[in-house]
Amino acid sequence: MLRLFCLIALFFVTSAQAEVRVLTSIKPLQLIAAAVQDGIGEPEVLLSPGASPHHYALRPSDVRRVRDADLLYWIGPDMEAFLPRVLESRDKPQVAVQDLPGMTLRRFGDSHDEHDHDHDAHEHEHTSADLGHDHDHRPGSLDAHLWLLPANARVIAARMAADLSKLDAANAQRYAANLQAFGQRLDVLDGRIRPQLVALHGKPYFVFHEAFDYFEAAYGLKHAGVFSVLTEVQPGAQHVAAMRERLQQAGPSCLFSEPPLRPRLAETLTAGLPVKLAELDALGGNLPVDASGYERLLENLANGLTECLGSL
Repeated sequence: MLRLFCLIALFFVTSAQAEVRVLTSIKPLQLIAAAVQDGIGEPEVLLSPGASPHHYALRPSDVRRVRDADLLYWIGPDMEAFLPRVLESRDKPQVAVQDLPGMTLRRFGDSHDEHDHDHDAHEHEHTSADLGHDHDHRPGSLDAHLWLLPANARVIAARMAADLSKLDAANAQRYAANLQAFGQRLDVLDGRIRPQLVALHGKPYFVFHEAFDYFEAAYGLKHAGVFSVLTEVQPGAQHVAAMRERLQQAGPSCLFSEPPLRPRLAETLTAGLPVKLAELDALGGNLPVDASGYERLLENLANGLTECLGSL
């Protein structure tokens, strides 16, 4: 009996050791990791979707998770400004995905991003609930919302599969199969949403946060303007008037905010105008973490755009 007990205990210890602990900084990376680890392990995430990576304050439990994870993936210092200092004391593999070979990176001010920021009508938004709203959006700075380009997700998933296979060689074939299945599902998704997004070309829409350029570039879309507004400070009447003029000139249009908060100014801006208020979620905050989560993130963006713009 004692020998049997020892064998069972050894089995459980071995099983516990076999699962590689993957930690990602934000949920979109967790969704990509979940596709690669499907059936083998479950990746963890450091920040909740409502937390700002720019001003996030790590708790002692967070520091331990960063230290103990076998593999850690983050966007890079242009997104999670709080992480570099903590990572200095980490001795296990860590990957800033913005530095991976093969990534397509955009900078604010790239040719796709030629909407005119009317500085008289432009205030920066800083809210604790807006991921990325408070990092640098100046022309030439990196647009860190790189996960919204499907080609980048493929590069990230391939690196994750390679890293996991090194640490967990027994499951290398499964990681490779999961990676292949992920790519095939993205192909199917692309075939499904591309036609519906083509039908939206030329329809005007505005955003409160410049987060969607990668997705727009992939599908030939382009927002007509960005209205970034301080939630703590109401912009002056001149600013509001200038923003409303932009909306009036556009005619029937959509104005998208991001959950969980809609800027208080939204109703003031759109009152009496043929503008529909809607939401786009760049983070997939409410999505379950499973093998298909990343595709649902993209599909929800496509459906959100279609639902609003298709009704104009």
